[in-house]
Amino acid sequence: MSKWRIGIAGIAVGLFATLLPSEAPARMRIGINPVGVARMAVGRVLSVARIRHARAYARHGYTRTAALRSQSIGGSMESGLADPVARRQIVAVAALGGLRNSASADGWWRHSDGGYGWVGPLFWPFAVFDIHDYAILGDSTGFWNYGYPDIYAGIFAPYGQADLAAFTGVRPAGRRHHRVAALQQLCGDDSRAVGGLAGQIQQAVQPNSEAQRVAFDDLTRALITAGQIIRSSCPAQAALTAPARLAVMQQRIGTMIAAEQALQQPLTKFYDLLDEEQEARLNALAADRRKAANESPDASACGPTQPAPLQWPADEIEKRLGLNDTQRDALKMLGDANATAMVILNACSPTDTTTPPARLDAADARLNAMQQAVYLVSTALGNFYATLSDEQKAKFEAIGQKRTA
Repeated sequence: MSKWRIGIAGIAVGLFATLLPSEAPARMRIGINPVGVARMAVGRVLSVARIRHARAYARHGYTRTAALRSQSIGGSMESGLADPVARRQIVAVAALGGLRNSASADGWWRHSDGGYGWVGPLFWPFAVFDIHDYAILGDSTGFWNYGYPDIYAGIFAPYGQADLAAFTGVRPAGRRHHRVAALQQLCGDDSRAVGGLAGQIQQAVQPNSEAQRVAFDDLTRALITAGQIIRSSCPAQAALTAPARLAVMQQRIGTMIAAEQALQQPLTKFYDLLDEEQEARLNALAADRRKAANESPDASACGPTQPAPLQWPADEIEKRLGLNDTQRDALKMLGDANATAMVILNACSPTDTTTPPARLDAADARLNAMQQAVYLVSTALGNFYATLSDEQKAKFEAIGQKRTA
């Protein structure tokens, strides 16, 4: 077994309640502006104080609503967390909501679809939904937007210790902090959304034999179990150093690998029992999702060129920390590891994965590539970090926070 897969935590069994308003009020809100979408989508998740800041985020473009080419607003509200646009709105508000300077913060670590890979101490919010969306529904956007930039954001965290208090609920004395989205809610294993997905599959396929019905029930249970496995990696406390944050990434990805592997056999067995017409109807769900989102099968961002904020800051590190020769050599090794990780993760979403089992296999390959990349960088980072004094470590940790400000 791979080293990074060891130590996966036990399964959490609690499922959280739905987060969005009821169907009737949702219809009344059709046509509201993007800030209103974020405010209502967050609903019971975010505090009222944090929601008020959504207007400031939107004015500065930090929710990237222009990138959220979605179904109607009403559809987003009615479908709840099953809707990827609603999730991205929740994540966008939550990611900036814990910052002390949230109204003017620069969300430099956001994804091209408007979501964020890091929300406070949590890596990959609503992870199970991204796996389900890609494997079952063929929507690659959320899943394939994760990659090297998230490793970079793990190294140069945008959050300071005081900022993280808003997520953990431990508030520093003398500071005014509002608690934002509970980490357990952002970790995500919503049984209603899973039930909705199972209902889509059942409606499309219409199992017509006892074997198919049994296999469908097994698949439904596996979908729920996958969410519970992933939820088990929700952090109980904030990681305050770069090596610790990459360890959080490794654990989170490891549980995602375990979750998708729990789906492999039930999904493949169910799919193999379908006749050609049923397969076509199931595969059509992916085409319908892409059509509704007005996206191509390979719409997710990819490629070797990184935006300017994500270029490796060797000169800045050298200048801020005042490195000696030994530290400089260790920094070069860290830079090389990051360059290799970038190459490993610059692949685009494959376009030849036309069935759910094939897409789940692709998800497995992608997650293992991410785990390999994180492990590579984590090893080099640990070696570099070990050469630093406490003062240098503090200056290193401040790099990402200064960019956020």
